[in-house]
Amino acid sequence: MTYVSGFLTPVKTDDRDRYIKSAEVSWPIFQKYGALEQVETWGVDVPPGKLTGFDLAVKLEDGEAVVFSWIKWPDKATAEACFATMETDPAWKELDMPFDGKRMMWGGFEVVFAG
Repeated sequence: MTYVSGFLTPVKTDDRDRYIKSAEVSWPIFQKYGALEQVETWGVDVPPGKLTGFDLAVKLEDGEAVVFSWIKWPDKATAEACFATMETDPAWKELDMPFDGKRMMWGGFEVVFAG
């Protein structure tokens, strides 16, 4: 069953180009381990939340934007096998990660409908 891993993270607006470059460099690595699609989005219309919201989820600070990203996999096992290589494949260690990983939230999802 198709599987999607996704995350939200804050990125300094000054680091937008660095973030995009990092995403571009990571794509061939994800592909090597079976990813079908990678989508990176930059928040441009993210209203402030009162109870919940993207901004609150990542504890957004001044000068930051919310990034919403997801990767489509053929199945959960392929995604998990890829993520397991993050400790062993040196290519992952070479990636520039211009964001605060402590404020990142992520999860994995089974696709139940795709139009």
